[in-house]
Amino acid sequence: MTLADFAAAIATGQVEVIDLTHTLDPDFPVIVLPPEFGQCARFRMEEISAYDHRGPAWKWHNITMSEHTGTHFDAPAHWISGRDVPHGTVDEIDPQAMVGPVCVIDCSDGATADDDFELTPAIIDAWEAAHGPIPAGAWVLMRTDWSQRRGAAYLNMATDGPHSPGPTPEAIRALLARDIRGFGTETVGTDAGQGAHYVPPYPAHFLLHGAGKYGLQCLANLDRLPPTGAVLITAPLKIKGGTGSPLRVLALVQR
Repeated sequence: MTLADFAAAIATGQVEVIDLTHTLDPDFPVIVLPPEFGQCARFRMEEISAYDHRGPAWKWHNITMSEHTGTHFDAPAHWISGRDVPHGTVDEIDPQAMVGPVCVIDCSDGATADDDFELTPAIIDAWEAAHGPIPAGAWVLMRTDWSQRRGAAYLNMATDGPHSPGPTPEAIRALLARDIRGFGTETVGTDAGQGAHYVPPYPAHFLLHGAGKYGLQCLANLDRLPPTGAVLITAPLKIKGGTGSPLRVLALVQR
């Protein structure tokens, strides 16, 4: 297929573009850390002018937020294990890495039954038995339908911290053995809410970024993707020295 054919396929709907991104607004939850640590800032928007005395022919806003607010990208430099990875910040990542195939592992039934549901190597093996091997360079997304939650239910905080599904350390090692591009979730982080209790703590962050891989969190609409065959576009903002970035994640699906 030529690029002209590809453009025509999008124009005619043969290739559908699916938005996997939540809308940025002040109410969208962000990760909450223990109070002794610095906190992630929510999205804020301030009007500069609105076709008025402050600017008669234009409307625009100032926005502020953390690099890791809303649907966002994690670069290797985000974690201590990836601090020395070459080209580990968002401005240094090869744009070629921002477009790639995607495999979606459906864990929605398990996550519905158990807030602390774990993605394990056995689940990965069963997925491959049904759909074929995970190819090198693929994004692997853990579908939980968690993105359908709103407000406090999204963070799901308890007295012992947040409870949300995520991968075990062994699952991340299994995916790294397949040389994936990165790992993505519908929750506020790539790790389980109780991920601090694994060894190593927060294994998705520690192992992925130490290996020079990428993370995506706060994804939406994973229920609209096939297990295989889609292509993901994941271009973060080109922030000098940035450890991550809000972005609009798009999936291309052939119908």
